[in-house]
Amino acid sequence: MATLPTKEIDTIHEFGPHRSAMIRGKTTEEPERLVKTHCCFCGQQCGIQLKVRNNSVIGLEPWEDFPFNRGMLCPKGVKRYLQGSHPDRLKTALARDPSAPGGFRSIPYAEAIEKVASEIKRIQEKYGNGSVGVLGGASLTTEKAYLLGKFARVCLKTPFIDYNGRLCMVSAGAGNKKSFGIDRPTSPWSDLLGTEIIWIAGSNIAECSPITTNYIWQAREQGAKVIIQDPRITPAARTCDLYLPIKPGRDAALFAGVLNLMIEHGWIDREFIAEHTVGFERVEEYCRTWPLARTAEVTGVPERSLREAAELWGTAKTSFFLHARGIEHHSNGVDNVFGTINLVLASGRIGKPKSGYGTIVGQANGQGGREHGQKCDQLPGCRDIFNPEHRKYVASVWGIDEKDMPGPGVDAYEMFRRIEKGEIKALLAMCFNPVVSLPDNTYVARALDMLELFVPIDFFLTETGRHANYVLPGSLHEEDEGTVTQVEGRVIKINRAVDCPGDARRDWLIIGDLAKALGRPKGFTFQSPREIFEELRIASKGGVADYSGITYEKIEENMGVFWPCYSHDPKTGEPIDHPGTPRLFERGSYNPVAKGNGPFYFPDGKARFNVGEYRTPVDDANPDFPYYLTTGRVVSHYLSGTQTRRIGPLVKQYPEPRIEMHPKLAEKLGIADGDWTVCETIRSAITLKAQVVTTIRPDTIFIPYHWPGEKSANRLTVASQDPISRIPQYKVCACRVRKADGPPAYAAVLEPQQ
Repeated sequence: MATLPTKEIDTIHEFGPHRSAMIRGKTTEEPERLVKTHCCFCGQQCGIQLKVRNNSVIGLEPWEDFPFNRGMLCPKGVKRYLQGSHPDRLKTALARDPSAPGGFRSIPYAEAIEKVASEIKRIQEKYGNGSVGVLGGASLTTEKAYLLGKFARVCLKTPFIDYNGRLCMVSAGAGNKKSFGIDRPTSPWSDLLGTEIIWIAGSNIAECSPITTNYIWQAREQGAKVIIQDPRITPAARTCDLYLPIKPGRDAALFAGVLNLMIEHGWIDREFIAEHTVGFERVEEYCRTWPLARTAEVTGVPERSLREAAELWGTAKTSFFLHARGIEHHSNGVDNVFGTINLVLASGRIGKPKSGYGTIVGQANGQGGREHGQKCDQLPGCRDIFNPEHRKYVASVWGIDEKDMPGPGVDAYEMFRRIEKGEIKALLAMCFNPVVSLPDNTYVARALDMLELFVPIDFFLTETGRHANYVLPGSLHEEDEGTVTQVEGRVIKINRAVDCPGDARRDWLIIGDLAKALGRPKGFTFQSPREIFEELRIASKGGVADYSGITYEKIEENMGVFWPCYSHDPKTGEPIDHPGTPRLFERGSYNPVAKGNGPFYFPDGKARFNVGEYRTPVDDANPDFPYYLTTGRVVSHYLSGTQTRRIGPLVKQYPEPRIEMHPKLAEKLGIADGDWTVCETIRSAITLKAQVVTTIRPDTIFIPYHWPGEKSANRLTVASQDPISRIPQYKVCACRVRKADGPPAYAAVLEPQQ
């Protein structure tokens, strides 16, 4: 947590891809107004008040009444206001021009829209509707995500739309849906306070989710025991009650082994399992194949720690399980998620107060962004695009015939394979930077250059944008309004604080302008995000993610509303003022899927046990590449770094990526802290400085992934994907490490500034 600025504003920025140049300015100007809204970064979506003067955000104040964070912010939240005045902010449309400085020249916005539309028409007339693909982002408001999905399927008539949540939440979403019938955390974070045991798997919460960490601290002060499962002794792990130093990629084995111990000792709720679940017999049979000795050998976790984990979790009366990308970014990520859910279901505590289960959402709207139609297989309300009834209902809302709606598309990475094959010729992307964020990203860059048309919509010219034919200038978080759904499942409101500069446009307006220029404006003539949300409410009605009872007014009156929230009583069909659903699966609770048969979102009302099968990771450590590479975030940066690498104080806090390694490994390789070091996988190599720490397994190295080009960790990562969720295996691949012969070429530019 950090102290918020009040009157004195520090305006520090970073310029250029490899060079820091700082300018400093102070202002004591008082704001003309305060705008209550939310942070633009992670899925916690902390409440803030932006200070606005002369159509600029000049700082922020705490919003102490907002219930989730009560005024607290992490370093990114404190400095997020600095991005808006950065000189890299796109204020005009751009057209590729090799003769111009930087390879682009400014063109009028209207001209850019016409040229893009003309090229889309040409390509679709020549190659068919499916020759155009669309990539969205999980940081978009829910209104934009909904509209983008509709635009792809109704205006462009292409099946090929997906989003960068493919890199984030999809393993959790698939596991939740297959186990519970619904994809949402079961409980508000307030249920953490007073619970007996909290298990956190694969989440560096202190750096990635600091406000969630505060809940953990408060719970611990009230007596909770905390288990942390991670290959690194993360900051939260340093003071936890039990640390499980798992070998990367072995999570499913650990969960199966722990559940086997719980079964052996009778630490499961057989009555709950019999009454409220199906499929336990197969899971029990599989877990029997994971005796204690085998589990310890495979996972690298000592037997005594496995026993303690089983007893702490199995004997508690209340509990809360949290996980994140550390167990999800795997080629068996869904199986890992099944393993966590099996532990939760076997305990029989789900749906009770002070007990819960949830995925810690990574992106700003990672929850809402996957619920309403920009995912390749999903329609609004978490409906399935391959389900005839679901298709028919959404088609009726959109005013089209169901047969004219395209079927399922493919995942984001597969779209690049389709580009390589020549099947996709044009690509639109909104707030997605795949040249930094996708694995084996040199392949991604090559694929982009094969397109006949590439058009990103963004507020900065990203590394991906440098491959574009045209760039359309979109909107920052504070330049638009709309809703997002934060980590607990609470739908909240983003409020517009300032106008877009120059020719930049709010993203939903750009979509409407493209539809008009294509001669297909029907269904895209919205005048405000509120209008879009009103249609979304109707489109989601009757779906699992039912937002029909949510209005902007209800959100603001209650500081958020938990979905599902119904406009009509699911039992009687009568109009109601539904309060929302903070806690799922409470005994006796009603949902329209089960129709009173039970609390879970299947027709029989019962949850599903699914076997969480362990499989050796693709590209596992071997004699030629004997170490494990894992990747992740640091506290001062966010995802591909498009924003945080332009905020000077955040850059200063962690200016460059480093290769984190244990002293035993460093000694073995003759590497000292700060030495230039090479990390190599079968795909590529990068040279970074070493950071020697005692808080990582000796067989594992860690590199943060927020940087592009020669410093990009995703040059190294493997593009292997989970067969169900299609999430890439970021969290483990085989590597070798050595001391570099000398500094890399980019260091000649970098070093004078350090």
